[in-house]
Amino acid sequence: MSDEKKSPGASLEGKTNLEPTVSLDVGQTENHGDLHRSFSPRQVHVISLGSNIGSGLFIGTGKALANGGPANMILAYFIVCVGVWAHLQTFAEMTIAFPTSGSYIDYADRWVDPALAFGAGLAEWLGWTAVFASEGTFFVVLVDYWAEGAVPEAAILSIFVVICLAVFFMPNTYFAWLQYIGSMVKVFLFVFIVIIALAVIGGAGPNGSVKDGSTWTDLPAFKNGFGGFASAALLAVWAVGDQIYVGVLAGEARSPRYSMAHAANVVPWRVGVMYMTLVTFISVIVPSSDSRLLGGSGSAASPFVIAVSNSGIRGVPDLINACMIIGILAIALECIYLPSRILRTMALQKLVPSVIADVDDKGRPRWALLITGVVGAVLTYISLGGKGIEVLNWFIAITSASLFINFAIVAYTNFRFRAAVKAQNATFFTETYNWQSPFWPLTPIMVFVISALLLVCLLYSSIKPLDDAPFTIYNFFSNILGILVIVVPTVLYKVILRTKWRDPKTADLVTGRRQLVAEEILLLDEHYSRPLWRRVATYAKLW
Repeated sequence: MSDEKKSPGASLEGKTNLEPTVSLDVGQTENHGDLHRSFSPRQVHVISLGSNIGSGLFIGTGKALANGGPANMILAYFIVCVGVWAHLQTFAEMTIAFPTSGSYIDYADRWVDPALAFGAGLAEWLGWTAVFASEGTFFVVLVDYWAEGAVPEAAILSIFVVICLAVFFMPNTYFAWLQYIGSMVKVFLFVFIVIIALAVIGGAGPNGSVKDGSTWTDLPAFKNGFGGFASAALLAVWAVGDQIYVGVLAGEARSPRYSMAHAANVVPWRVGVMYMTLVTFISVIVPSSDSRLLGGSGSAASPFVIAVSNSGIRGVPDLINACMIIGILAIALECIYLPSRILRTMALQKLVPSVIADVDDKGRPRWALLITGVVGAVLTYISLGGKGIEVLNWFIAITSASLFINFAIVAYTNFRFRAAVKAQNATFFTETYNWQSPFWPLTPIMVFVISALLLVCLLYSSIKPLDDAPFTIYNFFSNILGILVIVVPTVLYKVILRTKWRDPKTADLVTGRRQLVAEEILLLDEHYSRPLWRRVATYAKLW
């Protein structure tokens, strides 16, 4: 983090505006209503930690292990976690300066081209809505662990949809607290699983045995070669890759400068530690040949539940299953919240009908929520009409491809943002308590490189499927659908409306710009007046 530190109170002087300000597009939103700043710094801190930790970690890792083996899985998740760090560092520079709920869709419009904003926004909206459907599929798997087929899948999915949509009939503060609680449960589950995994490795349980690494030596560590790595990498980016949610929270956070700087520094490390710790344990306690893994041919189950069940430890699988259900519900709520904000931003930019931007007196974008909720519910029920794994693979393909392409879009937008700042001699990086990535331009370059690697993985998996399956045009286009969802709408929008690339000299560096207010400056003064060890300790605080 690069912060200009001032002595307490010193920052109240000078150029800083101490009057209350509106952070999001005043001229555009005045006829549609404003979103409310419902998220406290504490909530943003904890929610950003738990965001994107759901079925991709709890269940999706099983398929990564089954397809790629332990070594490929660990390598894939490590590379993606590095990409997440670089991406969030790159993204935070723009988000802190312009904390709008439209996030990088707004930035692509103002600094690159409206056509790119349309294509990226459509892909982001569809990708997250598809994740809602995949979370519903996983919800059925977890509930059926107890129901054992006694409850129809349609009934379970209906419960899932009703619970998730009902939350958004309440004020945003309820959503904020539910997300906070859900993230706390995820943190608890992480700590609990680490303890249980260590016990399983040591041979705990009536049927337990000491795990000596035979899952690495008796079975291929790099199962299916590069194809296995490619499959694991796409699953990894689907699980942990999209941190746009953290940026969207800035548009409704009470102190985005403090909250987002905090998140940009701590989230990648925490997410990286969580994922890398757990995938390492998975590689030791569950063999990649276990037929119960999601990538196998038997009943779907979490690798953590499989491990403790094999050891004969009673009660623990049920507790893990319950916590995973809460975690998946929390992710599902994100999958309604985030795309509804993306859709509203596109409406404000007149990329879609402007009526969708309307916000009610509770701060809820009603039409954007309604459209997102209906489409998410429809996609969820579609899974009932086909093979569960095939439908899930389709959702993952859409989401994974759109996510890493949007990685690259954020990186390119950041370069254009920097060019505009330089061309206009803007003072973003010289103001009191400014924030900029200390590793720029390395971070956006890293994002480009990792995005290119993931594109290669996608194309390789599309051309050469695993298990020597024959190449088919259907599978190829199913896998690259996420790319087409971005490229085709962008090109069509560009050709039909003849949009122009933004000139850095005239690009918008004013609309939505949020200067610090007195309350935030006092908060930052207090934070930086503390000793270094106390400031570091705030990154571990969960309350």
